[in-house]
Amino acid sequence: MRVTRKYAIVGGAILALAAGGTGVAVAVGGGDDDEQATGPGAERAKAAALEITRGGTVDGVEEEGSGYEVEVTKPDGQQVEIALDSQNRQTAGDSEDETDENESGEDESGEDDE
Repeated sequence: MRVTRKYAIVGGAILALAAGGTGVAVAVGGGDDDEQATGPGAERAKAAALEITRGGTVDGVEEEGSGYEVEVTKPDGQQVEIALDSQNRQTAGDSEDETDENESGEDESGEDDE
């Protein structure tokens, strides 16, 4: 009986340490740093991004400064990020056109890839 009690105590201690370690890992660094935005502003940003991409599926919305960044999978399957200002206008930094140009086989200097 004494041996069984000893194993139960040791086993319980191991489980407690494992659970505590997992909790610390999740609290400190486990997970995505980019928290998804919700609410009426995020819904308006989704609608604006879908209008810009002419349809598709919204994969995520994040607050960026005073605006939003919306990740969209376009109807053709291409994934893009649309950066919007506080008025839900696309900012110059992120554009679906940039992605289309990069897929054309030209590098940023305009020369063909070899």
